[in-house]
Amino acid sequence: MPLRILVVDDYEPIRRYLCSTVEQAECQVIGEASDGLEAVQKAVTLQPDLVLLDVHLPKLNGLEAARQIHQIAPLTKILFISQEFSLHVVEAALRLGAVGYVDKLRVHRDLQRAIDAILKGQYFVSGVVRGGFGQTAIDKPPIRHEVQFCSDDAVLRESFIDFITETLRSDKACIVVAGESHRAGILQGLRAKNLDVSGAVERGTLVSVDVAEILSMVMLKESVDPLRFFDVVSGLVETAGKAATTERGPLVAVCRECPPAMLAEGKLAQAVQLEKLWDLIAYLTVFDVLCGYALRRFEKHQSIFRGICAQHSAVHSR
Repeated sequence: MPLRILVVDDYEPIRRYLCSTVEQAECQVIGEASDGLEAVQKAVTLQPDLVLLDVHLPKLNGLEAARQIHQIAPLTKILFISQEFSLHVVEAALRLGAVGYVDKLRVHRDLQRAIDAILKGQYFVSGVVRGGFGQTAIDKPPIRHEVQFCSDDAVLRESFIDFITETLRSDKACIVVAGESHRAGILQGLRAKNLDVSGAVERGTLVSVDVAEILSMVMLKESVDPLRFFDVVSGLVETAGKAATTERGPLVAVCRECPPAMLAEGKLAQAVQLEKLWDLIAYLTVFDVLCGYALRRFEKHQSIFRGICAQHSAVHSR
């Protein structure tokens, strides 16, 4: 019989991602909640085997919700999933009887492992405790997830060149995800702006990746696999972030074009799915994103166009 799970997080895209991950682990999502009070109420009515619970929740924080759930549903286990990952908070959660604590930034790697451990009667805590002893994690800086609709390929390259130039001059690292011909033109344009492209590549602050290669790594049949996507993209961001030298805001920025083959083949629904995943991972791992699209692809697909716009913090056209 599959593990019956209640998913609790106040951010709806994260709940969707957690539900998707849980289902891929062959467990059953029996309910969702967006605040601590709702979590307690649904734990009473649903009696789940396991609750995935954030710490920072409206109406009732996760620690207090966990205490109440243990009183009213003593057989229900609690697994915290949170960006708050200081040592004293993890200790407080475990003292309340939680069976584990997963860093929200490592969900794609650790949630399956945590569930496996719980099924074996073991505890699980993600491998990195931030903030030192007794210190809370700092607030996450705001991110940009913007989209640029371009009239032609030359405009797309110019937009990316401006974005990358701004990023590198701010001492951040930049990941470029584009087609082979675009990447060559982008690097040439950066050199024309007197940027040390070779040095940036060598230092790891400029990473260029073929968009078709990325797509082949994250697709499962006709859709994007969230776990593959998180593994690939988070690995790139983690590596690039180590090379950045800024001490303010996000360490990494990504400029990416939607895979030309995806648009050419009319896979516009998959493009929206991809945007949702980019938005979610940018929120979780804290990096800025500029997405580039050819505007002509959406002349007969206004609903898809609006769906893509809705996934971004700002929309531009050139």
